Amino acid sequence: QGAENPPASNPCPTLQRKVKNLQGSVLILILDLLEDGFGEHPFYHCLIAEVPKEGQTGSSCIVGYAMYYFTYDPWIGKLLYLEDFYVMEPYRGLGIGSEILKTLSQIAIKTNCSCMHFLVVIWNKPSIEYYVRRGALDLSTEEGWHLFRFDKENLLRMASGE
Repeated sequence: QGAENPPASNPCPTLQRKVKNLQGSVLILILDLLEDGFGEHPFYHCLIAEVPKEGQTGSSCIVGYAMYYFTYDPWIGKLLYLEDFYVMEPYRGLGIGSEILKTLSQIAIKTNCSCMHFLVVIWNKPSIEYYVRRGALDLSTEEGWHLFRFDKENLLRMASGE
């Protein structure tokens, strides 16, 4: 989803909860997720996987999501960058992740992207195997890329000319 309005089931608390569970502390607020993802110029888009709540007609709960955005590479052109992809443990193996990847692939093709990029932490062997089974290439071994980051402190230092 990623439109001018958040979906009926707001994914932002789920996104924030997942980040907190993985990292122990949250650096981003739900308000930031709402402002950055839903507005005139969203920084990201989000696909949501929902299932009906047991015993509650017309009510659903979020069981997975994919957060993505578009970027550009001067060698290969437009690409879809999959920033985060998650399906709750009890709902894995039911085809939800495959449907999300199918939809992301359709979006990438429709928008003339040349590929989809994403990161997987080195210790997450099940996810690495999941993506490789579907045809993903590990660019860290195939092409020798390294991931770098300038943190906010260094951005401020460089922006001030230090």
